[in-house]
Amino acid sequence: MKPKILTTMRGYTGSLLIQDAIAGVTVAMVALPLSLAIAIASGADPAKGLVTAIVAGFLISLLGGSRVQIGGPTGAFIVVVFGVIAEHGYDGLVMATFMAGLILLVAGYFRAGVLIRHIPEPVINGFTIGIAIIIATSQLKDLFGLDVAGVPAAFLAKLEVLWEAGSSFSAASAMIGCVTMVLIVLFRRAAPKLPGLIVAVACTSACVAILDLPVETIRSQFGELPSAPAWPTLPVVGFDRVIELLPSAVIIAFLAGVESLLSAMVADRMISGHHRPNAELLAQGAANIGSSFFGGLPATGAIARTATNIRAGGKTPVAGLIHAVTILVVMLLASRLVGYMAMPALAGLLILTAWNMSEPQKWRGYLSARKSDVFLLFLTLVLTVLADLTVAIGVGVALGLAFRLQRSNSAASDWSEPDR
Repeated sequence: MKPKILTTMRGYTGSLLIQDAIAGVTVAMVALPLSLAIAIASGADPAKGLVTAIVAGFLISLLGGSRVQIGGPTGAFIVVVFGVIAEHGYDGLVMATFMAGLILLVAGYFRAGVLIRHIPEPVINGFTIGIAIIIATSQLKDLFGLDVAGVPAAFLAKLEVLWEAGSSFSAASAMIGCVTMVLIVLFRRAAPKLPGLIVAVACTSACVAILDLPVETIRSQFGELPSAPAWPTLPVVGFDRVIELLPSAVIIAFLAGVESLLSAMVADRMISGHHRPNAELLAQGAANIGSSFFGGLPATGAIARTATNIRAGGKTPVAGLIHAVTILVVMLLASRLVGYMAMPALAGLLILTAWNMSEPQKWRGYLSARKSDVFLLFLTLVLTVLADLTVAIGVGVALGLAFRLQRSNSAASDWSEPDR
């Protein structure tokens, strides 16, 4: 459970600091627009995304069990956060995030990090693709500049409302969103080590400002962003409120634990390293508690940002600390500029994020798996999109374990009845 930063600080050199600093600033430029877009898609104020990236990102790198893990708000939480805010208000989300942090601390203390291997992979793939579908559809309003007063949380009702608002389609918004996506793809292919996300969003947002296009921006929709994080406060705890928010807190803790450990395992393969799963869970717990103190969103290790950190040359958790400090500096000195980011550009960014999150290159492999796994993936996907993430995960894990037991029981046994 020892934080990885204590190990990596032995023999730390100036050349390592330079590499970590370059990687930290690079990944901050990727995390900045993503954090804003995720907060907006979650139904929260965009500044909450920055606060989460700063506070949770710093704590995950400081206390985590991976050399290169980068933490912050992620797309996987959008569905859960949106639902919690809609049902319990933003103060309910803060309380649920605080409770999820405590659950993760307990899980880390009891060394539950190794339990991720028992979660059926089709369930993880199913709810990940389902979340990606929900994220993509939630961005259609801003991508096409549709005039919708409120978008329902339910998937089918959302599609119906968006379809009815088709007459308010904005060609300017659609153009800015599509050009942003094209630029992001081009930057990723031409210069994968550079922060193409922020460059693409900045270019199209600058076009909106210079040409005075009729396109919504963060500033026009949410007002001025704060130039500093709020002072920390303790969530108001009440027994009835705790019972009411417990299911949401468990789901947040589950997602944070699963995504952070999956991200750490992906990072291990990229750097030929080994993370400490229980230290990672403890760090996620501390990060979510810290985020809730500052009114932030749930946080976890982010696969895309972690991979960006590795490609940019990050070697130790110092890169993650520098990433968080860089976002804080931007918030303190350039919050007015951030407000000019165009909403369709952020929508295009999130749609591409959802596409990458679903890992389309693996779909053929999913379909060629055993029939029970294909069924489990599609069931989890459908329940995630049409029902509820809690139901999807519960049903998926239960059926997955049942299928696993069935396969183990049907295997040939070498046991024979003893002579009596």
